[in-house]
Amino acid sequence: MDFSAQLLKDLTNANGTSGHEDAATEVMASYMKGLAEVEYDRLGSIIGTKKGTSDQPRVLIDGHLDEIGFMVREITSGGFIKFLPLGGWWGHVALGQRMRIITRKGPVLGIVGSKPPHLLKEEERKKVLDVADMFIDVGGMEKYDVKKNLGIRVGDPIVPDSEFTIMNNKQVYLAKAIDNRVACALVVETLRRLQRIKHPNTVIGAGSVQEEVGLRGAATVAHVTNPDVAICLDVGIALDIPGEKDRPEKFGAGPAILIYDSGLIPNVRLRELIMETAEAHKIPYHLSYFERGSGDGARIHMTRAGVPSIYIGPPVRYIHSHNSLLYRKDYDHTLNLVVEVVKRLDKKTVTSLTAR
Repeated sequence: MDFSAQLLKDLTNANGTSGHEDAATEVMASYMKGLAEVEYDRLGSIIGTKKGTSDQPRVLIDGHLDEIGFMVREITSGGFIKFLPLGGWWGHVALGQRMRIITRKGPVLGIVGSKPPHLLKEEERKKVLDVADMFIDVGGMEKYDVKKNLGIRVGDPIVPDSEFTIMNNKQVYLAKAIDNRVACALVVETLRRLQRIKHPNTVIGAGSVQEEVGLRGAATVAHVTNPDVAICLDVGIALDIPGEKDRPEKFGAGPAILIYDSGLIPNVRLRELIMETAEAHKIPYHLSYFERGSGDGARIHMTRAGVPSIYIGPPVRYIHSHNSLLYRKDYDHTLNLVVEVVKRLDKKTVTSLTAR
């Protein structure tokens, strides 16, 4: 396992739902040690600053640390766990999956339970079960107090029970939290590459918190760092699956460069610069969009007087589920593109992004 695979393994295996990112933050901080001057904002986002040959412009490269998960909202008298979603979950995806409840005594294994199909009425079979109607079975039974014996409390975070795995196709990685620890890995690797490359700016690599519940860390990171330009790293949605046709979002297509999401219309001149850079260095890419949903750029681009911003990221299959798939070459191409773009972001170039 090379450096990139080990980095992705360590980051995705760390448990870190929204508001509970400490374990993932510690992993990212350990990899950033010696690469940048590290600090934290008051929400818990990690910020690493590396000066190049100039203080200006300030280039923010952001990826969010939190993963989708759940939170314990109720423990029934029978020892079953009712839960709240942290992030967007579709009922069919969550049902029947193994989960870990992170307690003060350590992780507790459970499974998302529901009625067996044998007991469902015909009309029930046709419905997607609402997350609010699900529960986690931790093996409780009569006269077994899960609060006392397992240490489960209301408010404990819950994450999918899924370990980083290299598939039989060695270029494909399976893991939870690829959305968006892949971006945190790219932040680390960008800072690592820049140790031996001159860059005409100051680069700020951030792992923001609470993106999945409202882009909260992005707002504080952008305020603290006051960037002149922002590259927001997040995952694209790979659509090379049955039922989807004639779409460029697929494994091997290289990084997605977003033209639109519901919270950000990226800076057009920045988009053109990134496309030109990709073409000059023969880095594959594709243009994509999200009609629903948005990422950290929705907050960052409105900071102070405004920040020219854009999204870049590798296409990933099955995001917002307990397991996602990443194609390694798409990750590598994304890293190469970010590094090459950073090298071009001098003061004159960044000023030109908003010049009238």
